[in-house]
Amino acid sequence: MLIINKTILHKNFFACLFVAIVIFAISGCKDQSSEKGTQSSGKENITSTPPLFKLLLPEATHVDFNNTLTEGANTNVLLYEYFYNGGGVAVGDLNGDGLPDIYFVGNMTPNKLYLNKGKMQFQDITTEETAGRPGPWKTGVTMADVNGDGKLDIYLCYSGSLPAAKRRNQLFINQGNDSNGIPHFSEQAEQYGLADSSYSTQAYFFDFDRDGDLDLLLLNHNPKSLPVLDDSVTSKILKQSDPETGVRLFRNDKNHFTDITEKAGLSSSALTYGLGAGIADLNGDGWQDIYISNDYSVPDYLYINNQDGTFTNALQKTLGHTSEFSMGDDVADINNDGLPDIFTLDMLPEDNRRQKLLVSPDNYSQFNQMLQSGFYYQYMRNMLQLNNGDGTFSEIGQLAGISNTDWSWAPLFADYDNDGWKDLFVTNGYLRDYTNMDFIKYMNDYIHSVQRLEKSDVLKIIDSMPASNVINYLFRNNGNMTFTDVTKQWGINIPSNSSGAVYADLDNDGDLDLITNNVNQPAFIYENEANSQLKNNYLEIILKGARANTQGIGAKVSIYANGKKQFLEQMPSRGFQSSVSPVLHFGLGSLNQVDSLQVVWLGGKQQILTNIKANQFITLNEKDANSLYRPQKRPSAIFQEVKSPIDFADQPQTVNDFLRQSLMVNPMSFFGPCLAQADVNGDGLEDVYAGGGKGRSGILYIQQKNGQFIKKSEPAFDADKMSEDVDALFFDANGDGFIDLYVCSGGYDDYLPGDELLQDRLYLNDGKGNFTKSADALPVMHTSSSCARVADVNGDGYPDLFIGSRVIPGRYPEIPDSYLLINDGKGHFKNEIATLAPALQKAGMVTDATWIDLNNDGKKDLIVVGEWMPISVFININGHLENKTKDYFDKNYSGWWNKLLVKDLNNDGKPDLVIGNFGLNSQCKVSNKEPADLYYKDFDNNGTVDPILCFYIQHKSYPFVTRDEMINQISSMRNRFPTFKSYADATINDIFTPEEMEGAKKLQANDLSTSFFEFGTNGKFHEKTLPIQAQFSPVFTITPLDYDKDGNMDLLLCGNINQARLRFGKSDANYGILLKGDGKGNFQYINQVESGFHIRGDVRSVLTINNDLLFGINQKTMETYKLGKHSK
Repeated sequence: MLIINKTILHKNFFACLFVAIVIFAISGCKDQSSEKGTQSSGKENITSTPPLFKLLLPEATHVDFNNTLTEGANTNVLLYEYFYNGGGVAVGDLNGDGLPDIYFVGNMTPNKLYLNKGKMQFQDITTEETAGRPGPWKTGVTMADVNGDGKLDIYLCYSGSLPAAKRRNQLFINQGNDSNGIPHFSEQAEQYGLADSSYSTQAYFFDFDRDGDLDLLLLNHNPKSLPVLDDSVTSKILKQSDPETGVRLFRNDKNHFTDITEKAGLSSSALTYGLGAGIADLNGDGWQDIYISNDYSVPDYLYINNQDGTFTNALQKTLGHTSEFSMGDDVADINNDGLPDIFTLDMLPEDNRRQKLLVSPDNYSQFNQMLQSGFYYQYMRNMLQLNNGDGTFSEIGQLAGISNTDWSWAPLFADYDNDGWKDLFVTNGYLRDYTNMDFIKYMNDYIHSVQRLEKSDVLKIIDSMPASNVINYLFRNNGNMTFTDVTKQWGINIPSNSSGAVYADLDNDGDLDLITNNVNQPAFIYENEANSQLKNNYLEIILKGARANTQGIGAKVSIYANGKKQFLEQMPSRGFQSSVSPVLHFGLGSLNQVDSLQVVWLGGKQQILTNIKANQFITLNEKDANSLYRPQKRPSAIFQEVKSPIDFADQPQTVNDFLRQSLMVNPMSFFGPCLAQADVNGDGLEDVYAGGGKGRSGILYIQQKNGQFIKKSEPAFDADKMSEDVDALFFDANGDGFIDLYVCSGGYDDYLPGDELLQDRLYLNDGKGNFTKSADALPVMHTSSSCARVADVNGDGYPDLFIGSRVIPGRYPEIPDSYLLINDGKGHFKNEIATLAPALQKAGMVTDATWIDLNNDGKKDLIVVGEWMPISVFININGHLENKTKDYFDKNYSGWWNKLLVKDLNNDGKPDLVIGNFGLNSQCKVSNKEPADLYYKDFDNNGTVDPILCFYIQHKSYPFVTRDEMINQISSMRNRFPTFKSYADATINDIFTPEEMEGAKKLQANDLSTSFFEFGTNGKFHEKTLPIQAQFSPVFTITPLDYDKDGNMDLLLCGNINQARLRFGKSDANYGILLKGDGKGNFQYINQVESGFHIRGDVRSVLTINNDLLFGINQKTMETYKLGKHSK
């Protein structure tokens, strides 16, 4: 059955309520925070300067609108799911005086229209008609020139549990001004074919067919909560159009709108919970596309405009995952690369307490059933989808620092401090928090305590719902794809339950003011004082489109100055249920002029202006555009995907490590496939071994003279197919001159501690590529290993081996034994780690290691990395390995390290290090002062290891595990924490007594960044910063290459984790990160379009053969890329 997590959690309560009152909301996309902390991914810059925004009182502005909700027996959240979602707000110049006017929507109260009189003074000019129909339920509002007469009209949406006649949307056509300059309106929805009675959220006017007039996307929602579905029912519902709840697309046919939804290919089923839409040219083909945010587990849609009147949903081809309860969204270029990025809001709180009161345990069964029903990977947090320009997006919301903003509604990217970078404003809050787990339990108990539920009981339940006002968020763009929370610093400090919001330069002073629609509270008007405080410059642009698209919707404006670019695309309807000012705003910082400005109109023409002075409003007319825009032809990519010369695919698995150890941090069964290369048959051509997964043997591929590879049968490999290959190493083990093969046996899933199938293997080569397993070459090694590294440790001329061990199956994170295998010269190995390197035996959960002579004494030293391990240096002193890490690093660098590269990257002749780590795009943030801790012990003495992950949230360390997860792991905790509230603030020392903590072990991580360490002149490694793209996702492979033949080493970083625990979510933002080196230890990111890499999945191995890069991808077919002709 298909169901959302929270629905499962509260299903008994909801079932009772369904019986009692027909409809009750399953906890959709709602949540709120009772307190505000600081979420920051960038630099803090708290000063004593006055706040940037000043809240203006209604008495001063004469804007007295209040979206008052009156709860009653027939008007409450139990009868209408979206009762507390709030109303929209629209802003635009309705009377042509150059000042933006404001229209507020009241869900139950009359709407209000305010005329801007200048100097932040407004006049209420609401009429009986523009107030909307009396009573509920009004939602979103849009200002647009619907009929193309040059005057802004107003389109109003309706919804609610009401008869269809009371849900008919209204269109107020602007009739022009009277003698006092006051605009008047006539309601004409019926005449225009827009008196739609569906359950509407918001209207989006745009020219999807580029015929010069405005068409309409009507975003709708199902008023009933998501039902319990099975796969077949879901498929059936998705194929059926529902005109009342599904989205609608209307084509403008000479000012009469025709419903073409089905013809256009838009999904319009009852499984529609649309709360936001972003309209923009997402793929750069000149035609506007559509992103739709859906509540619940109903997937979002990313519709690509096919340029023929139809759309294709490309979401699963372009995004790795999405928000679960997607609400408002915005499309904007957040990093000034000229590409539109996508941001969706969800409901994950920032603070630990709210998370613990909200979050339910990971439910993998339901998650998989959701995927089987055709839905998608969805996780409860805000998502920032960074546009890579090649049809893919990298989700980096957690790295950016904007993933947790609680129960959020409207996101608005704009440059609020005029520094040239788009900042972010987010409204949030919900009047009744019916997702609070303790409250759900209370209601469930209450319903069962009464024999019959009366209306008075329903009202009592509603009154008992916890209510909490919260503070909206403001984030400053740091200019490096991260944001800093400046909410309080910039003057946003009044608690509210805000929903619709817009930005506009209300006083024409060159900075953007903010307006929010609040529930049960006067609307906010924040005056922006950036112009007077910061003295940054600006440029504001008014677009005058030709034909009927008079606002120039869909036009793209780019400005260039000092080698930098800014980009805006005209689309006023954005955020949540609202439409912003159509005047485009650019902050310029200290720049006094713009070198050039380019506007590309939707019709295909362009115009270019040069040397434009700052601090002015300019008007651009489409009729002045005389030249056709011709997109620049993309140069050939550096690398191009080609057919792989090796026909290999890593087998799919139905493995879930978290069903064995639910509190494990990262999965342990997905480290393959491994790849190794060597000339095994002496023909001068390198051959390839591809490791097998459990139940499938490894495969030897023999290279042919034409560069292709053929599979060679090896019975010895087949005999060991029940072992899982995680690493492979070719070397001459027995000194016969032939290349032998060592294979590491790893894995986790259903292996037992000490399982014989975990024994590593040595296969001897007869010189012709025929391999035989050596039965007595290795000691007993029944551990899950990770890597094999060869060197002559004791100086006897024979190759020895370090074998790093990864995990004890079923007992994560207990430390397994690693091995130091000393070769007798005949290919027989003895484990002498206890004698020669005792500190190395229990070094940690090793992931990688490298032999290197660090001190130039002619002996090979060893660098070892691993999960929850410090980077460790073992120096070879007379054949003994001693830990001398402190001699080479100024501090401890403990991380979740995955891969190690040793290479001279700055051309100084000394070895440098690049070490792949988990990255910075996660909820877990660490530092020296605030590390992550992993406590582990069999706390309840039931024979299993209980790992408890803790990390800092708002400067205090808390367990990541939820109350229910803790109880499921340690049942005695139920009595200790009878309520969610009692657990919400608990630290590790609150959960366990000092006696229970005795014997518990602790691992620590203070650095999760993929790191570059330069070997300095003082003989120590010093960390240098890599481009931020290196932190997008966990890095598992690091490939050195000089792709442009300039003599400097470049780097290719690959990785990802697609089998993560649900609360972490997939890490899939890395499509192959190419970094160009300058030979001095500095690296520059080469964007995906230029590099050509678009590798999806978990890359676990990379080989370079014949100028081809071969990628081993977990559970996928091998992919191959070749260096193109364009290499410089």
